[in-house]
Amino acid sequence: MSKKHVVIAMSGGVDSSVSAALLKEEGYEVTGVSLQLYDPVPREPGSRIKTCCSLDDVMDAGRVAKKLGIPFEVVDMRTEFKELVIQYFIGEYAAGRTPNPCIRCNDLIKFDLLLKKAHEMGADLLATGHYARIAEDGAGKKWLLTGLDAAKDQSYFLFTLTQEQLQHVLFPVGMLEKTAVRKLAAEFNLPVAQKHESQEICFIPDNDYVNFLESHGVDQKPGDIVTGDGTVVGRHAGMHRYTIGQRKGLGIAWKHPLHVRAIDTDTNRVVVGGREELAALSLTAAHSTWNTTPAATRFRATCRIRYHHKPAPCEVVMLAENRFEVHFDEPQTSVTPGQAAVLYDGERGERVLGGGWIE
Repeated sequence: MSKKHVVIAMSGGVDSSVSAALLKEEGYEVTGVSLQLYDPVPREPGSRIKTCCSLDDVMDAGRVAKKLGIPFEVVDMRTEFKELVIQYFIGEYAAGRTPNPCIRCNDLIKFDLLLKKAHEMGADLLATGHYARIAEDGAGKKWLLTGLDAAKDQSYFLFTLTQEQLQHVLFPVGMLEKTAVRKLAAEFNLPVAQKHESQEICFIPDNDYVNFLESHGVDQKPGDIVTGDGTVVGRHAGMHRYTIGQRKGLGIAWKHPLHVRAIDTDTNRVVVGGREELAALSLTAAHSTWNTTPAATRFRATCRIRYHHKPAPCEVVMLAENRFEVHFDEPQTSVTPGQAAVLYDGERGERVLGGGWIE
């Protein structure tokens, strides 16, 4: 009896390509799908820019699908991506926050719209090349776990996955280390076996997010750069140029290094201070998502406040209106509005409980 039909989201990279090969090897009926998310950005010949979901990447995905002998389809989601991810990205910077478009894309594009598309195609499951794992308990409940390769773990970007979605999702490389995935790519003789990692923000291939924001109409109104007591120490050319914790590019000569502490949209001021002033013992998060709604209003967990942040022990306090507070055992540096606070549980802190967006 053949295994279920699975749609594999193919970005043209090594991880999703190896995922497709593993699924086919395991006997699944596999269909490859690439998403067209934005219009191609012109690049200079010989450019070393590392892309994700570009036209070149879609073509790479097609070559891998052909090599594996699986059906392949390109799905145009440019309109949805612009409305749900790009406009969100622009709006968050305009509001003085630092967005995470990768989480937004996973939440609203891949594991919502693409999962629905997979079901329309007759597939039972959607697979991606994320480094994360899914475990099932004795009651049939699914849990999102960190990837086996701690250096590549992407569970932080997946905290919005619901229990219903987890029932229909596979992460074939989540139990592997990156070195093993590279080795498998070579063994499968995939045409992307030596391909470099993609950059973080796919729709800004030159990584010049300031130029991108300004070309999309973000207000460039200048204002003061001040210390915590209100002393003016410089001028800024638009708050979208700054993020919490930033040190370089401030254009300030001072007796000690200054970092961005806060971005005040009400006064159009960027507040700076010493590194010690970046430490925070608590945060408030909104628009939370939970694998299962916590049974207690207070509970212990560990919390990540950005990708690659070491999970910090904390107490979580549930609030009204889908919000929660995090009280850290030790001060954490650069708690940034607009980023996600992701909560973990379990003996080794590998199980994702849920998370929310830092206010």
